Amino acid sequence: MGIAVAGMDSLSDRASMMREALQKSQTITDNVVSILGSFDSRLSALETAMRPTQIRTHAIRKAHENIDKSLKSAEVILAQFDLSRQAEAKILKGPHEDLEGYLGAIDQLRSNIRFFSSNKNFKNSEGVINHSNTLLAKAISKLEDEFKQRLNSYSKPIEPDRLFDGLPNSLRPSSGSPGNQGEPGGRGPSHNHSEHQNVDLETAVYTPPTLIPPRIMPLLHDLAKQMVRAGHNQQLLKIYKETRSLVLEESLRKLGVEKLGKDDVQKMQWEVLEAKIGNWIHFMRIAVKLLFSGERKVCDEMFEGFDSLSDQCFAEVTASSVSVLLSFGEAIARSKRSPEKLFVLLDMYEIMRELHSEIETIFKGKACNEIRESALGLTKRLAKTAQETFGDFEEAVEKDATKTAVLDGTVHPLTSYVINYVKFLFDYQSTLTQLFQELETGDGTVSQLASVTMRIMQALQTNLDGKSKQYRDPALTHLFLMNNIHYMVRSVRRSEAKDLLGDDWVQRHRRIVQQHANQYKRNAWQKILQCLSVQGLTSSGGGSSVGDGGNSSGVSRALIKDRFKIFNMQFEELHQRQSQWTVPDTELRESLRLAVAEVLLPAYRSFLKRFGYILLIHKPIILNKLIAPDLGCTLIYLNFCSYFSLFYRRPLVENGKNPQKYVKYTAEDLERMLGEFFEGKNINEPKR
Repeated sequence: MGIAVAGMDSLSDRASMMREALQKSQTITDNVVSILGSFDSRLSALETAMRPTQIRTHAIRKAHENIDKSLKSAEVILAQFDLSRQAEAKILKGPHEDLEGYLGAIDQLRSNIRFFSSNKNFKNSEGVINHSNTLLAKAISKLEDEFKQRLNSYSKPIEPDRLFDGLPNSLRPSSGSPGNQGEPGGRGPSHNHSEHQNVDLETAVYTPPTLIPPRIMPLLHDLAKQMVRAGHNQQLLKIYKETRSLVLEESLRKLGVEKLGKDDVQKMQWEVLEAKIGNWIHFMRIAVKLLFSGERKVCDEMFEGFDSLSDQCFAEVTASSVSVLLSFGEAIARSKRSPEKLFVLLDMYEIMRELHSEIETIFKGKACNEIRESALGLTKRLAKTAQETFGDFEEAVEKDATKTAVLDGTVHPLTSYVINYVKFLFDYQSTLTQLFQELETGDGTVSQLASVTMRIMQALQTNLDGKSKQYRDPALTHLFLMNNIHYMVRSVRRSEAKDLLGDDWVQRHRRIVQQHANQYKRNAWQKILQCLSVQGLTSSGGGSSVGDGGNSSGVSRALIKDRFKIFNMQFEELHQRQSQWTVPDTELRESLRLAVAEVLLPAYRSFLKRFGYILLIHKPIILNKLIAPDLGCTLIYLNFCSYFSLFYRRPLVENGKNPQKYVKYTAEDLERMLGEFFEGKNINEPKR
């Protein structure tokens, strides 16, 4: 019990001590709060006292910041003024001594204008901008003069030799004139055209000349760029056009290009015109592949970054030169059509087709539309004129009424001309195919050319039929047709025309040749062969006849003499006349002679053997005086003749006086004389 009381007292004491401690803590807290409260009031008073000072300090700091900004702005402005003074000094000095520095000064001047334009709060900015713009205008004006001077200085006409050096070896002229590609000809084309050569030319390498030194191009580019930036495009275009177009025209003039129109073309002799057309083809190739190509490169480099301006400058520079070249082509295409122009028209068409892709590439852009259309228009015009010339030629062949006399029946000049014409057409086979396709006149294949060729051949035959009627001698009529159609067939067989016209055409016309040969034999030799016929030789009374039997029984000796006499006269007449006729083809000539000999010689031998062969002499007294001077020999000879006369028929011709008067030729003589036929030995033939 006592222990419990003691524990309670101890707890009570402790509780009392804790209350005292808490009270003291509260007292201390209250004292601290009181002290802190006094601090707050004093701090508020201090803050109130410091506020004016803080405001003054902030203002001073802002002022320092503004001063720093102003100083920096002043430094920038002063720097711009300094740069502007430096640029002005260089601009006033001019571009001649230091062009790159001058261009840099212009850039700096533009930079200053942009600066003051964006800082117009600066009170003098307007004045500075106006001054800079005035100075810039003067600078650009001097720049134009410098551009013009430098462009003029380095723009020189290209000598022909330099242009020829850029051509493939096959196109380089052997003499001073580029037009010496062939000698002017007569009725047919004067040059050798080869489609293989055209393929080679399409793949040949051309080297355009350097028109302006490469070291100068960057400076000219910078000058042009400054002018463009200044908005002086038109001034730039004018300067470039005036300078480069004159140089280009002079280069072409040195080459030999002339400004010729339709009236000039119409007045020219064909040989002169043909040579000029050959030159024009060469000039077109040089102009497009070398001069215009080089000019395009200059434009592209000088106006790099300004494509539309580059196209416009190029179009302006080349327009006059292109016009001169194309106007000659137009004059030819629109001139009076004639057969000899067909091949030069095809040559001109070929060069325009060859250059088409390059013209499209070089003369690109909207500014060059008119030039491209002019070139394409000329190509179509040449194709159309060539097609019309085809039609004219076909009609001209059929209606040709030349008075050229072919007295000997040989190949007519028209035939050789037309055949040569057709053979030349096949040199242009791919060109003609392209032409037909372009004009949409057919399927564009070789069948179109075959159709044209057949019509021309038929027109020639029609004309030859008409010309053959001029001959009075039917035999010469058929000889003439035989010669000419044979020439056609032989020429076709030896050319590419055979593949196009076909074997059927060749075989059909060979049969026509044979038909005319047969008609010649019938008309020339039928009458003379009748002299060697036994018909009409039987005696009808009057005159002596032979009736001893045998094949010649009842044949009149007088009729036999007349037959031989007529034969001799007719053969001599045929020999005289037909040895003046001509069969120019050796094989055909020999064949025709053989055909005549196969008919004539057997008939002559048979007739001579039957009616004229000498076996006995009717009047031995005459021969007796020649071979039997004594009477004994004569009697023996008479007995001999009488003996043989019992076994052999009496001769009908040789037993008369002067037998050589009737039997003038042996078969061998006739064969030899036939070998002189168709040689055209004597040109002074009597009128037909």
